[in-house]
Amino acid sequence: MRMKLIGFMGIVAALLLPAIVARAGSLPLAPQVGDTYEITLTRDSAQQGSDRSSGSSHDKDAIIERVIGLRADGLELQYDLPNAATADERAGNWQFPARVFKPFSGPAQLLNGPEVEARVDDWLKTAEWPRTVCGHWIFTWNAFRIECDPQSVIKTVQSFDLRSADIREGAPYQEPEALGSGKLARKPAGPDGAIFAVEMPVDPDAVRRGRAESDVVVGEIMKKPVSLDAALRERAREIVSGTISVTFETDPTGIVRRRTKVTKLYIKGPDGRSETETVTETLERRLISRRD
Repeated sequence: MRMKLIGFMGIVAALLLPAIVARAGSLPLAPQVGDTYEITLTRDSAQQGSDRSSGSSHDKDAIIERVIGLRADGLELQYDLPNAATADERAGNWQFPARVFKPFSGPAQLLNGPEVEARVDDWLKTAEWPRTVCGHWIFTWNAFRIECDPQSVIKTVQSFDLRSADIREGAPYQEPEALGSGKLARKPAGPDGAIFAVEMPVDPDAVRRGRAESDVVVGEIMKKPVSLDAALRERAREIVSGTISVTFETDPTGIVRRRTKVTKLYIKGPDGRSETETVTETLERRLISRRD
Protein backbone atom coordinates (compact mmCIF):
# COMPACT_ATOMS: atom_id res chain seq x y z
CA MET A 1 0.00 0.00 0.00
CA ARG A 2 2.85 2.38 0.85
CA MET A 3 4.53 1.75 -2.49
CA LYS A 4 1.23 2.31 -4.28
CA LEU A 5 0.72 5.59 -2.38
CA ILE A 6 4.22 6.80 -3.26
CA GLY A 7 3.59 5.90 -6.88
CA PHE A 8 0.26 7.74 -6.84
CA MET A 9 1.82 10.89 -5.33
CA GLY A 10 4.52 10.76 -7.97
CA ILE A 11 1.89 10.74 -10.72
CA VAL A 12 0.06 13.67 -9.08
CA ALA A 13 3.30 15.63 -8.81
CA ALA A 14 4.13 14.93 -12.45
CA LEU A 15 0.70 16.22 -13.48
CA LEU A 16 0.80 19.34 -11.31
CA LEU A 17 4.41 20.39 -11.92
CA PRO A 18 3.84 21.96 -15.38
CA ALA A 19 0.93 24.01 -14.00
CA ILE A 20 2.98 25.14 -11.00
CA VAL A 21 5.90 26.15 -13.20
CA ALA A 22 3.59 27.98 -15.61
CA ARG A 23 1.95 29.80 -12.72
CA ALA A 24 5.30 30.80 -11.26
CA GLY A 25 6.45 32.00 -14.67
CA SER A 26 3.40 34.26 -14.99
CA LEU A 27 3.99 36.11 -11.72
CA PRO A 28 5.01 39.77 -12.23
CA LEU A 29 8.73 40.36 -11.83
CA ALA A 30 9.64 42.64 -8.92
CA PRO A 31 11.21 45.97 -9.99
CA GLN A 32 14.97 46.15 -9.68
CA VAL A 33 17.35 49.08 -9.63
CA GLY A 34 18.56 49.49 -13.19
CA ASP A 35 15.36 48.37 -14.93
CA THR A 36 14.97 50.67 -17.94
CA TYR A 37 11.91 51.22 -20.12
CA GLU A 38 11.23 53.19 -23.26
CA ILE A 39 7.75 54.70 -23.24
CA THR A 40 6.27 56.11 -26.42
CA LEU A 41 3.08 58.14 -26.84
CA THR A 42 1.64 58.37 -30.35
CA ARG A 43 -1.34 60.53 -31.26
CA ASP A 44 -3.13 60.45 -34.61
CA SER A 45 -6.18 62.53 -35.41
CA ALA A 46 -8.44 62.87 -38.43
CA GLN A 47 -11.25 65.34 -39.04
CA GLN A 48 -13.95 65.35 -41.69
CA GLY A 49 -16.51 68.13 -42.17
CA SER A 50 -19.91 68.08 -43.83
CA ASP A 51 -18.54 70.82 -46.14
CA ARG A 52 -15.95 68.28 -47.39
CA SER A 53 -13.15 69.87 -45.41
CA SER A 54 -10.67 67.48 -43.83
CA GLY A 55 -7.48 67.41 -41.81
CA SER A 56 -5.13 65.11 -39.98
CA SER A 57 -2.14 65.21 -37.66
CA HIS A 58 0.47 62.86 -36.22
CA ASP A 59 2.59 63.33 -33.10
CA LYS A 60 5.02 61.02 -31.34
CA ASP A 61 6.92 61.54 -28.10
CA ALA A 62 9.16 59.21 -26.13
CA ILE A 63 10.87 59.20 -22.75
CA ILE A 64 13.11 56.79 -20.87
CA GLU A 65 12.09 55.53 -17.42
CA ARG A 66 14.76 54.00 -15.16
CA VAL A 67 14.35 52.53 -11.67
CA ILE A 68 17.01 54.21 -9.50
CA GLY A 69 15.79 53.29 -6.00
CA LEU A 70 13.48 50.96 -4.13
CA ARG A 71 11.55 51.96 -1.00
CA ALA A 72 9.09 50.07 1.14
CA ASP A 73 6.34 52.46 0.02
CA GLY A 74 7.26 53.08 -3.62
CA LEU A 75 9.84 53.52 -6.36
CA GLU A 76 12.40 56.19 -7.16
CA LEU A 77 12.41 56.72 -10.92
CA GLN A 78 14.46 58.80 -13.32
CA TYR A 79 12.89 60.12 -16.49
CA ASP A 80 14.96 61.37 -19.39
CA LEU A 81 14.88 61.98 -23.13
CA PRO A 82 15.83 59.03 -25.37
CA ASN A 83 19.53 58.47 -26.02
CA ALA A 84 18.97 59.53 -29.62
CA ALA A 85 17.91 63.03 -28.55
CA THR A 86 20.10 65.75 -30.08
CA ALA A 87 21.90 68.47 -28.14
CA ASP A 88 19.39 71.02 -29.45
CA GLU A 89 16.46 68.87 -28.29
CA ARG A 90 17.99 68.62 -24.82
CA ALA A 91 18.70 72.34 -24.71
CA GLY A 92 15.09 73.07 -25.63
CA ASN A 93 13.61 70.84 -22.90
CA TRP A 94 14.42 71.80 -19.33
CA GLN A 95 12.18 69.16 -17.72
CA PHE A 96 14.57 66.23 -18.14
CA PRO A 97 16.33 64.47 -16.58
CA ALA A 98 13.91 64.40 -13.65
CA ARG A 99 13.96 62.22 -10.54
CA VAL A 100 10.53 61.27 -9.22
CA PHE A 101 9.30 59.27 -6.24
CA LYS A 102 6.23 57.27 -7.20
CA PRO A 103 4.53 55.81 -4.10
CA PHE A 104 2.37 52.73 -4.35
CA SER A 105 -0.48 54.99 -3.23
CA GLY A 106 -0.68 58.77 -3.36
CA PRO A 107 0.67 61.47 -5.67
CA ALA A 108 4.13 61.40 -7.23
CA GLN A 109 6.82 63.76 -5.92
CA LEU A 110 9.62 65.58 -7.73
CA LEU A 111 12.95 64.81 -6.03
CA ASN A 112 15.33 67.18 -7.86
CA GLY A 113 13.27 70.37 -7.80
CA PRO A 114 16.19 72.83 -7.27
CA GLU A 115 18.14 71.29 -10.15
CA VAL A 116 15.13 71.56 -12.46
CA GLU A 117 14.48 75.15 -11.31
CA ALA A 118 18.04 76.08 -12.28
CA ARG A 119 17.51 74.61 -15.74
CA VAL A 120 14.36 76.73 -16.15
CA ASP A 121 16.38 79.89 -15.45
CA ASP A 122 19.07 78.88 -17.96
CA TRP A 123 16.41 78.01 -20.56
CA LEU A 124 14.70 81.39 -20.23
CA LYS A 125 18.05 83.19 -20.34
CA THR A 126 19.10 81.37 -23.52
CA ALA A 127 15.77 82.19 -25.19
CA GLU A 128 16.05 85.80 -23.94
CA TRP A 129 12.61 85.54 -22.37
CA PRO A 130 11.55 87.30 -19.17
CA ARG A 131 9.60 85.44 -16.51
CA THR A 132 6.48 87.28 -17.62
CA VAL A 133 6.18 84.97 -20.66
CA CYS A 134 5.56 81.96 -18.40
CA GLY A 135 2.07 80.53 -18.83
CA HIS A 136 1.52 82.08 -22.26
CA TRP A 137 1.06 80.27 -25.57
CA ILE A 138 3.19 80.80 -28.67
CA PHE A 139 3.40 79.20 -32.10
CA THR A 140 6.67 78.12 -33.74
CA TRP A 141 6.53 74.76 -35.56
CA ASN A 142 3.50 73.99 -33.38
CA ALA A 143 1.55 75.59 -30.57
CA PHE A 144 2.93 75.17 -27.08
CA ARG A 145 2.57 76.73 -23.67
CA ILE A 146 5.65 78.32 -22.12
CA GLU A 147 5.82 76.30 -18.92
CA CYS A 148 8.19 77.41 -16.15
CA ASP A 149 6.92 75.52 -13.10
CA PRO A 150 9.24 72.64 -12.10
CA GLN A 151 6.24 70.76 -10.69
CA SER A 152 4.81 70.54 -14.21
CA VAL A 153 7.28 67.67 -14.69
CA ILE A 154 4.92 65.50 -12.62
CA LYS A 155 2.04 66.15 -15.02
CA THR A 156 4.28 65.37 -17.99
CA VAL A 157 5.48 62.01 -16.68
CA GLN A 158 1.94 61.10 -15.60
CA SER A 159 0.89 61.30 -19.25
CA PHE A 160 3.35 58.43 -19.87
CA ASP A 161 2.25 56.35 -16.87
CA LEU A 162 0.98 52.81 -17.30
CA ARG A 163 1.89 51.58 -13.81
CA SER A 164 -1.19 53.02 -12.07
CA ALA A 165 -3.84 51.19 -14.07
CA ASP A 166 -5.95 48.65 -12.15
CA ILE A 167 -6.35 46.05 -14.87
CA ARG A 168 -8.64 43.11 -14.08
CA GLU A 169 -11.96 41.69 -15.16
CA GLY A 170 -14.80 43.93 -13.97
CA ALA A 171 -12.54 46.72 -12.63
CA PRO A 172 -14.09 50.21 -12.91
CA TYR A 173 -12.43 52.58 -15.35
CA GLN A 174 -13.01 56.24 -16.12
CA GLU A 175 -11.68 58.87 -18.53
CA PRO A 176 -11.90 62.64 -17.89
CA GLU A 177 -14.01 63.22 -21.02
CA ALA A 178 -16.29 60.20 -20.49
CA LEU A 179 -19.78 60.32 -19.06
CA GLY A 180 -19.52 58.12 -15.97
CA SER A 181 -17.33 55.04 -15.72
CA GLY A 182 -17.26 51.66 -17.44
CA LYS A 183 -16.08 48.20 -16.46
CA LEU A 184 -13.13 46.45 -18.03
CA ALA A 185 -13.97 43.24 -19.87
CA ARG A 186 -11.37 40.63 -20.69
CA LYS A 187 -11.19 39.58 -24.33
CA PRO A 188 -9.83 36.33 -25.75
CA ALA A 189 -6.08 36.55 -26.37
CA GLY A 190 -3.15 34.30 -27.12
CA PRO A 191 -0.48 32.97 -24.78
CA ASP A 192 1.50 36.22 -24.93
CA GLY A 193 -0.82 38.11 -22.57
CA ALA A 194 -4.36 39.36 -22.12
CA ILE A 195 -6.55 42.15 -23.49
CA PHE A 196 -9.00 44.25 -21.45
CA ALA A 197 -11.37 46.72 -23.09
CA VAL A 198 -14.03 49.24 -22.16
CA GLU A 199 -16.23 51.69 -24.08
CA MET A 200 -17.96 54.76 -22.63
CA PRO A 201 -20.04 57.61 -24.03
CA VAL A 202 -18.35 60.99 -24.12
CA ASP A 203 -19.36 63.75 -21.72
CA PRO A 204 -20.64 66.53 -24.02
CA ASP A 205 -19.91 69.26 -21.46
CA ALA A 206 -16.31 68.08 -21.04
CA VAL A 207 -15.82 68.06 -24.82
CA ARG A 208 -17.32 71.54 -25.17
CA ARG A 209 -15.05 72.86 -22.43
CA GLY A 210 -11.98 71.37 -24.08
CA ARG A 211 -12.92 72.98 -27.40
CA ALA A 212 -13.55 76.31 -25.64
CA GLU A 213 -10.12 76.17 -24.00
CA SER A 214 -8.61 75.56 -27.44
CA ASP A 215 -10.46 78.65 -28.71
CA VAL A 216 -8.81 80.71 -25.97
CA VAL A 217 -5.37 79.39 -26.95
CA VAL A 218 -5.94 80.13 -30.64
CA GLY A 219 -7.15 83.62 -29.77
CA GLU A 220 -3.99 84.28 -27.75
CA ILE A 221 -1.70 83.03 -30.54
CA MET A 222 -3.56 85.01 -33.22
CA LYS A 223 -3.57 88.15 -31.07
CA LYS A 224 -7.37 88.06 -31.01
CA PRO A 225 -8.06 87.25 -27.37
CA VAL A 226 -11.31 85.63 -26.33
CA SER A 227 -12.41 84.93 -22.77
CA LEU A 228 -13.14 81.40 -21.61
CA ASP A 229 -16.69 82.41 -20.65
CA ALA A 230 -17.37 83.75 -24.15
CA ALA A 231 -15.90 80.61 -25.73
CA LEU A 232 -18.00 78.39 -23.47
CA ARG A 233 -21.18 80.25 -24.40
CA GLU A 234 -20.42 79.79 -28.09
CA ARG A 235 -19.54 76.09 -27.74
CA ALA A 236 -22.66 75.46 -25.64
CA ARG A 237 -24.68 75.80 -28.87
CA GLU A 238 -23.07 72.66 -30.32
CA ILE A 239 -24.60 69.19 -30.19
CA VAL A 240 -21.93 66.69 -29.15
CA SER A 241 -21.99 62.90 -29.09
CA GLY A 242 -19.48 60.10 -29.41
CA THR A 243 -17.62 57.31 -27.64
CA ILE A 244 -14.30 56.66 -25.93
CA SER A 245 -12.88 53.14 -26.31
CA VAL A 246 -9.85 52.05 -24.30
CA THR A 247 -7.92 48.81 -24.72
CA PHE A 248 -5.15 47.53 -22.43
CA GLU A 249 -2.72 44.82 -23.51
CA THR A 250 -0.77 42.98 -20.81
CA ASP A 251 2.24 40.70 -21.06
CA PRO A 252 2.24 37.12 -19.66
CA THR A 253 3.15 38.46 -16.20
CA GLY A 254 0.12 40.78 -16.11
CA ILE A 255 2.07 44.03 -16.60
CA VAL A 256 0.45 46.54 -18.96
CA ARG A 257 2.57 47.06 -22.04
CA ARG A 258 0.18 49.02 -24.28
CA ARG A 259 -2.89 51.22 -23.93
CA THR A 260 -4.88 52.32 -26.96
CA LYS A 261 -7.52 55.01 -26.58
CA VAL A 262 -9.84 55.88 -29.48
CA THR A 263 -12.10 58.92 -29.16
CA LYS A 264 -14.81 59.34 -31.80
CA LEU A 265 -16.72 62.62 -31.81
CA TYR A 266 -19.69 63.85 -33.80
CA ILE A 267 -20.33 67.59 -33.48
CA LYS A 268 -23.15 69.57 -35.05
CA GLY A 269 -23.06 73.36 -34.97
CA PRO A 270 -26.00 75.77 -34.72
CA ASP A 271 -25.66 76.53 -38.44
CA GLY A 272 -26.35 72.87 -39.31
CA ARG A 273 -22.81 72.04 -40.35
CA SER A 274 -21.29 68.98 -38.74
CA GLU A 275 -17.87 67.42 -38.28
CA THR A 276 -16.52 64.08 -37.17
CA GLU A 277 -13.20 63.62 -35.42
CA THR A 278 -11.32 60.45 -34.53
CA VAL A 279 -8.31 60.62 -32.22
CA THR A 280 -6.20 57.54 -31.53
CA GLU A 281 -3.66 57.66 -28.70
CA THR A 282 -1.29 54.75 -28.19
CA LEU A 283 0.90 54.54 -25.10
CA GLU A 284 3.46 51.73 -25.17
CA ARG A 285 5.99 50.71 -22.52
CA ARG A 286 8.90 48.49 -23.56
CA LEU A 287 11.62 47.01 -21.36
CA ILE A 288 15.00 47.75 -22.93
CA SER A 289 17.32 46.79 -20.06
CA ARG A 290 17.01 44.72 -16.89
CA ARG A 291 19.66 44.04 -14.29
CA ASP A 292 20.49 40.34 -14.16
